[in-house]
Amino acid sequence: METAKPQDRGFDPSRLDRIGAWMDRYVEARKYPGSSVLIARGGEEVYFHATGARRIETGLPFTRDTIVRIYSMTKPITSVALMMLAEEGLFHLDAPVSEFIPAFSDMRALVPGAERIDQTEPCATPTLHQLLTHTSGLSYPFNPGVLSREMDAQDMMFKPNQGSLEAMADQVAALPLAFRPGTRWEYSVGIDIIGRVVEVVSGRTLAEFFADEILGPLGMTETAFSVPRGAGDRFASLYTPLAGDAMALNAAKEGRDTLREVDQAGGSPFEAASLYSGGGGLVGTLDDYMKFAEMLRRGGVCDGGRLLSPSTLDFMMRNHLPGDIAAMGPQSFAEQPMEGMGFGLGGAVVLDAGRARSPGNIGDFSWGGMASTFFWIDRVLDMSVVFFTQLSPSSSYPSRAELKALVHGAVLS
Repeated sequence: METAKPQDRGFDPSRLDRIGAWMDRYVEARKYPGSSVLIARGGEEVYFHATGARRIETGLPFTRDTIVRIYSMTKPITSVALMMLAEEGLFHLDAPVSEFIPAFSDMRALVPGAERIDQTEPCATPTLHQLLTHTSGLSYPFNPGVLSREMDAQDMMFKPNQGSLEAMADQVAALPLAFRPGTRWEYSVGIDIIGRVVEVVSGRTLAEFFADEILGPLGMTETAFSVPRGAGDRFASLYTPLAGDAMALNAAKEGRDTLREVDQAGGSPFEAASLYSGGGGLVGTLDDYMKFAEMLRRGGVCDGGRLLSPSTLDFMMRNHLPGDIAAMGPQSFAEQPMEGMGFGLGGAVVLDAGRARSPGNIGDFSWGGMASTFFWIDRVLDMSVVFFTQLSPSSSYPSRAELKALVHGAVLS
């Protein structure tokens, strides 16, 4: 990516410098171990800053080529993979997932007010579209509710070392849904199941499909389900302010140390993944993810060719819900605000920046990851922003809203 002077792209350089000062404060206050940010406008880089450490214990700096766990920022990539196959006319989004994964036949849902996992009734099988939009009735172990507690008991987190994607998908299918498909919004493993659909339709593992059809053409050479060979100590440690499991939001308890190391190079399951989580399994670098974000901004084209048509990208980045997320009665954790925000395929869409209480333009497309990473594209301003750090859970601090305010505060034209 070529660079441009910020003032030539409508930014106030001194106001952009506030972003670096803000990032530095997070490190000094021991909120984040380190972080990096990259801002592009019109396809040119206008701002980069990195600060802090990728591993505090050894003093290794958080650099531009630091490799991080992007967790749920994998979801937009998996959604693109499915839509690439849809463009070939291989299925329709209203197809039930049981057409691809038979274990999802004869589904049942918890009855309203259920207190036990066996209090169920027959229901329809979720469609691919419902899986993509988190309206399928699936959930996550860290959400509240009967289904989530059972998923937590069975450790259904789609971790890199939890066997195969096929086996985990079948295990999820054996449980009832939290609600009848299409009636509510709940953040879920739905896009992990979509990852398995990609495998079934393409005849390749999700890792192979990503490498051949998305990561390769985009030049994302340091993004994969396992830390790339030769990366060495560039793989950042993961930290948490919680006393227990960094993903256990239902039992979240603040610890004495705001930066407790919970995963590091040399002993991480991300160094040799066997389960390819389409909902949260990728690791990669800042510049790599910017290549993906720029492909979205450019309407599906990249230097290595075209991944999707502009029409398909427009379709993905529209709101696919009846209203905002909040109107669908969510009872779950989410990586974004719910008021004033709709949901497309793989990411959130700004419907009303005022109700979302964060600066932005209608149609902004974004998502984040559990380790507090975040990206958004603003097609009104022709802008892409990627922010990386490694602190779980992402609900620990309001950094995403603060970053959007800082960026918009620096835009003058």
